[in-house]
Amino acid sequence: MEQLPNMRLTTQRQIILEELSKVTSHPTANEVYDMVRRRLPRIGLGTVYRNLELMADVGVILKLEVGGTQKRFDATVEPHYHVRCSSCGKVDDIDIAVQEQINQVAEKASNYKILGHHIEFSGICSDCMGKNQETDIN
Repeated sequence: MEQLPNMRLTTQRQIILEELSKVTSHPTANEVYDMVRRRLPRIGLGTVYRNLELMADVGVILKLEVGGTQKRFDATVEPHYHVRCSSCGKVDDIDIAVQEQINQVAEKASNYKILGHHIEFSGICSDCMGKNQETDIN
């Protein structure tokens, strides 16, 4: 059995990680459960949720909790930014350089030692813009 940082890579965790790595949609725990269940039909939602939380706690995956109502999970752990659709809640990566100087600016403006930052942009995705245009025409 392979090891992850501070945890054993069980078959369940391996499959959860593989399925999460296949998508860029930043799925919720329920969506990961649906993906994993195709390969492990007897797995429970609680098991998937606990393993996602554990893998996020040790830094194997990211847990996105900014904005939105449900936690989402991301297999990409390198620093990067996200954009969330204000209409449907979809989350995507946004391909811009991480702005490290924000940490220094925030540190100078506060009494904190800044360890990092998370930025989430909000907007309307192309699918929702298309739906709105169709609605406007009809």
